[in-house]
Amino acid sequence: MANYTAADIKALRERTGAGMMDVKKALDEADGDFDKAIEAIRIKGIKGAAKREGRSAAEGLVTAKVVDGTRGYLLEINAETDFVAKSEKFVALADKVLDVAVTQDIAEVEALLQADVDGKPLADFVTEEAALLGEKVVVRRLAKVEGAFVDAYLHKTAKDLPAQVGVLVAVDADSAEAQTAAHDVAVHAAAMSPQHLTRDEVPAETVENERRIAEETARAENKPEQAMPKIIEGRVNAFFKDNVLVDQPFAKDPKQTVAQVLQTAGTSAQGFVRFRVGA
Repeated sequence: MANYTAADIKALRERTGAGMMDVKKALDEADGDFDKAIEAIRIKGIKGAAKREGRSAAEGLVTAKVVDGTRGYLLEINAETDFVAKSEKFVALADKVLDVAVTQDIAEVEALLQADVDGKPLADFVTEEAALLGEKVVVRRLAKVEGAFVDAYLHKTAKDLPAQVGVLVAVDADSAEAQTAAHDVAVHAAAMSPQHLTRDEVPAETVENERRIAEETARAENKPEQAMPKIIEGRVNAFFKDNVLVDQPFAKDPKQTVAQVLQTAGTSAQGFVRFRVGA
C-alpha cells in the first residue's frame, strides 16, 4: 500500500479540487508521491476535456486591471456552472490569465492564448486548470483601452457571484474632475449597455439598416410624404441615443448627455469597452 496520510489526501484535494476517490487512486498510482499524484489527476482531467468540448460555457466572470492609471485591460472568462464560476480556484485562474495579458501587454484573445506561461502556451495552462475544475473553461474576450486616465468598474448582478459586468472608460485628461466623471460614466455604461463610443464607430450598414426600418415603419404608419425625411432622421437619432455612449442621456442626470458631463469636467472620452458575461 502506498505511503500517504489523511493529511496528504486533504492537501491534494485542496490543491486540485478533485474528489476523494480520485485523490486516493492518484496517490496509490503514484506510490504516495504528491507531485506525481497531481500530475496523474491533471492527465485524467485533460483526457476528459475532449468530452467537455461540446458543452456550453455560459457562466463565468469579468475582471479588469488598470496600469499606471492610463492602460486598462478587461477580461471575460467562462465556465459551465455558477458553482465553479464563484469558486476560489476559478477566480484565481481568471486573475492569472489577466496578469499574463497585463504583464505581456496583450490586447487580443488569440495572442493571449499563445502567450508563454511557465514554458507552455496559456491555452494549455487553462486546459490543465480546467481539468482540475472538472468543467469546460473558455477565455472568451479581452480588450485594452488607453488614455490620459482610465477607469475600471466591475458590477455584481448577484451577491454570491463574482462580477458579471465590466467597463473600461478612457478620457483625455487626468484631473480630479476628469477622474470622477470617467468613473461616473463607467457606472453609467454598466447600467445602460451602450454598444459604441461615438456615432462614427457605428458600422455604416447598421445605420443604413436602421434608416430602412425607420422609413418602412413610417410608411406603414401612413406618415405624410413631406414629413418622411424628418421622421426618419429623428428615429435614426433615437437609435444613436440608445446605443452610442456619448449620446446617451446621463443616468444620474438625464437632462445632460454623457458627452456634456465629460465636457463639464474638462475632458472627453477616448475609449470604452463593456463586457457582460455571456452577452
